[in-house]
Amino acid sequence: MSTGTSQPTVDTSPKVSDEIRKTTCYMCACRCGINVHLRDGKVRYIEGNRDHPVNKGVLCAKGSAGIMQHYAPSRLKAPLLRVGERGEGKFKEISWEEALEKAVSWLAPIRADDPKKLAFFTGRDQSQSLTSWWAQQFGTPNYAAHGGFCSVNMAAAGIYTMGGAFWEFGQPDWERTKMFMIFGVAEDHDSNPIKLGLAKLKERGAKIVGVNPVRTGYNAIADEWVPVTPGTDGLFILSIIHELLKAGHVDLDYLLRYTNAGWLVIDDEGAADHGLFARDADGKPLSLDRKTKKIGPAEMIRRDAALQGDVTLDDGRKARPVFALLATKYADAAYAPMATAAETGIPAEQTERLAAELARVAFEEEITIDQPWTDMTGERHEKMIGRPVSFHAMRGISAHSNGFQTCRALHLLQILLGSIECPGGFRFKPPYPKPMEAHPVPNAECEPNQPLAGPHLGYPRGPEDLLIDEDGSPQRIDKAFSWENPMSVHGLMHTVIANAYHGDPYPIEVLFMYMANMAWNSSMNTKGMMDMLSEKKEDGSYVIPKIIYSDAYSSEMVAFADLILPDTTYLERHDCISMLDRPISEPTAAADSIRWPVIEPDRDVRGFQSVILDIGARLGLEGMINKDGSAKYTDYADYIVNHQRKPGIGPLAGFRGADKKERGRGAVNPEQLDDYIENGGFFLEHIPDEAQFFKHANAGYQDWAVSMGFYDTPQPVTFQLYLETLSKFQRAAEGHGDRQPPDYLKQQISEAFDPLPIWYAPGEGSQLEQSGELADFPLHAITQRPAAMYHSWGSQNAWLRQIHGRNPLYVPGNVCDDAGLKDGDWAWVISHHARIKVPVQRMNAVNSKTLWTWNAIGKRKGAWALKPDAPEATKGFLLNHLISDLLPPRGDGMRWSNSDPITGQGAWYDLRVRIEKADDDGTTQSEPTIEPQESPVGVGPDSIAYGKEWTK
Repeated sequence: MSTGTSQPTVDTSPKVSDEIRKTTCYMCACRCGINVHLRDGKVRYIEGNRDHPVNKGVLCAKGSAGIMQHYAPSRLKAPLLRVGERGEGKFKEISWEEALEKAVSWLAPIRADDPKKLAFFTGRDQSQSLTSWWAQQFGTPNYAAHGGFCSVNMAAAGIYTMGGAFWEFGQPDWERTKMFMIFGVAEDHDSNPIKLGLAKLKERGAKIVGVNPVRTGYNAIADEWVPVTPGTDGLFILSIIHELLKAGHVDLDYLLRYTNAGWLVIDDEGAADHGLFARDADGKPLSLDRKTKKIGPAEMIRRDAALQGDVTLDDGRKARPVFALLATKYADAAYAPMATAAETGIPAEQTERLAAELARVAFEEEITIDQPWTDMTGERHEKMIGRPVSFHAMRGISAHSNGFQTCRALHLLQILLGSIECPGGFRFKPPYPKPMEAHPVPNAECEPNQPLAGPHLGYPRGPEDLLIDEDGSPQRIDKAFSWENPMSVHGLMHTVIANAYHGDPYPIEVLFMYMANMAWNSSMNTKGMMDMLSEKKEDGSYVIPKIIYSDAYSSEMVAFADLILPDTTYLERHDCISMLDRPISEPTAAADSIRWPVIEPDRDVRGFQSVILDIGARLGLEGMINKDGSAKYTDYADYIVNHQRKPGIGPLAGFRGADKKERGRGAVNPEQLDDYIENGGFFLEHIPDEAQFFKHANAGYQDWAVSMGFYDTPQPVTFQLYLETLSKFQRAAEGHGDRQPPDYLKQQISEAFDPLPIWYAPGEGSQLEQSGELADFPLHAITQRPAAMYHSWGSQNAWLRQIHGRNPLYVPGNVCDDAGLKDGDWAWVISHHARIKVPVQRMNAVNSKTLWTWNAIGKRKGAWALKPDAPEATKGFLLNHLISDLLPPRGDGMRWSNSDPITGQGAWYDLRVRIEKADDDGTTQSEPTIEPQESPVGVGPDSIAYGKEWTK
């Protein structure tokens, strides 16, 4: 029995505050919307934002594991100055003021003397509109981002051909497509939208065809798998085109309305204008009216243009329509499925059947939407008619030395079927499509203490736009836009270190990089790149004098830098996914988004974008200082809100103007970031119903795009089946024009720069065949991107490492049998360049000539705060060690670049190898073994766990 007065129980435990903050994921390039759950100032849970246009609440393993990315032990903690030798990883912490003063002391003399001595290159930083502007204001011509070794072939081929490309520029009409073919698509990129789309196709019973040497991920759930031999996708596509043309299964009305199929091409072999378009006095392309038999401006004749026959121009020159040239080329028996089967590894009957299926679905299952619209000629259409077949492709077809022409071939296939920008087909995302002519040409004109004359990157129209000196030498350190890589529209980051090391075309003083792991998985010839970064001259100074690097994590590249500017994690900073760069638009709407500091840093780190604005102000860069010399922007957030690229056009398109109601164009709104945060971190503006399809030729869309500020006047796109720019380079190679390539490049340009898509064998295999060595390297070797990783970021993540902590080499069953290999064995994989020792796993769902592994799992010991015996550093490995940046010697005293001759994209997937069983010596260490680097952040704990106290 109780005696006395009862007392209430008092809760003395600390109050728990729960909060959800909405921002944008950064665990891959999807840029999904996420809800970040906070408790006691810590991130406790990340889920998808159901209201977000990209992922609609869906989140992958990477996105959910962002919590472990944010709390990764490998996070850099403070600015660092190297105290040991490059590559050792020995640093001392310094203050931000010292770090910034050091950076300025290195950069200011360069700008005052010769700005091109700075090479500023960034990885996939998603803020390229800022970094490119910064480099332009500095005045260096040497700027680019990651695209040159990632997917420039895809982007360039798409822009030149149809004004846009796959992925960030467009996507299939998931709601209506009835047959979908996917080519070489990585599972880590755009994964949530693709998964959502594939689910819709499965639900509706649409057919999915996966074209890939490996059957994983998306290809594993496809209704049909096409195990193409690496580097032959283009031949397979042209074989389909051969079948369609033979059967007459092309959309002629679509071709006449929207393409240059009826444009006349001068036919005068050997003449300076051979292969160029016949034009009138105003420079407008000409066509022959098949009804009146008169020649006139193609834009006026359009649907009445002749598509066949020889034409005599008024001045007596001969010409032929583009379609006639196209039909003649692909009617060649060399493109017949029976003729291509041995090369592609695809049986002729499968190619023939797929061509017939595409035609049947496109033309017999036509989609009609009762929506009136008006085209750019003023013609009113009562309905929108669609061909419900669509395609999607990525690095798998792009990262080959024939990748540009392969991507062009796929776009040609789409256009012949009439399946671009129609219901059921491929749809552009705003601000695309944009014709090539709407893009700038590249610039390299620089002067001391002056901004660059124009943007670094652009789209050359011909040899006249190359960035070369009078003697033909390149003006850029990466040799972009030179005769070696004329149409390298994304630059060539992967060539910078080797070129700087050799002083070819000139030496540099400072290499400044951001999020570019060039000392490991972002380079060919990885060991060679490491040596070049650390090589010294006879006087003891480094060949590349100074290296500044910024990253959030202690990567392999950190060890080779002289000065480290530590970045924040993506949850600690502002970012802008901008219409000026690569927004998150959907085919039905324009959209952009932000990141913002949902949590404050607990280390002495700063967002890189804010840092370079600070450096820019200290250097006095135009646009970054006020008239009194003070900094114009306090940080990146200030820049995002107040910067205007031109009046009314800023980094963000939403909530502009005093009333916050302006869209695209409008005055600065000081509260713009708060408005984005309140809206879930994004902005969305729907395209009017009458403008939803046929954007390239839809007057309603063009007017809407102008109102949004995508361009100042309508920019309709005429799809280029025949690309005259390529023909201009061919003529130069024949000796015509003021600018001509060096003799050793003339044959390459003449053969590769065909204005109609062609296929040629990948460079490494061709070179080995010419030297008689191909039999020594009979197999192909490629990497795949796992869905749970993205580049090298994920393999330091405590959760994701449990999925992919090591990467075996997957070997076809027939190759295992021939080499006497079984699961768990170790094998030597040997290329013309190097050899690696790797663990093996048997796999039958792979092209019988192809070895493959997951990309970027292997790590250098000491990097990423991993323990020395971490599986990533012992059983993980890189194929990069086998890939040379140069092709095998060809006997002429020259080493040719291992790249696409048109764009310069690195030919990662051209690799040829052989495999041999390794002796069982009891070791379980992959090779080569690289000397461990020291970790400036120490080594991570055995476990990272949740609890009342966060265990770091």
